[in-house]
Amino acid sequence: MRDYTVSEQAIIPHPVRRVWEVISATHRYAEWVPTVLEVTDHHGTAEIGKTYRERNRSLGPLTTRSTWTVREIEPLTRRVDTGVGFAPLQDLTNVFEFEPITRGDGSESTLMTYAVQYRLGLGPLGPLVHRIVAAGLRADMTHAMDNLADVILAEGIHP
Repeated sequence: MRDYTVSEQAIIPHPVRRVWEVISATHRYAEWVPTVLEVTDHHGTAEIGKTYRERNRSLGPLTTRSTWTVREIEPLTRRVDTGVGFAPLQDLTNVFEFEPITRGDGSESTLMTYAVQYRLGLGPLGPLVHRIVAAGLRADMTHAMDNLADVILAEGIHP
């Protein structure tokens, strides 16, 4: 088994507080994460130790069902969830990190880092499978962060 990490960053043109509100709402993942077809069970706002379940797009027309557990929360800064149901990926971990950025006009944006960590066996095929998986993950993470910005924009300004 080898450990892998795939990570992408984006500037979300909204304050950290608004970004945090949306990513903390576990029932909303299908709105912004392109691989989530639906959230089938959730607990509302993310809480350490709580789980949520999804039906996910896998390869091509294939789907899978996943279960996620919230493992770590540093409000407005970092959240870590672990997931199962993505064979051959094992010990899957999503890490979301947020850093406020003040623009020249005084408005706030968010530097978001979205990382996925996993273990992969498959012997000598593992590194090849990782390269294929990593390319898809990077595209999906970039798309997710773009969608997140759009969802927040569509909702307008909140107090």
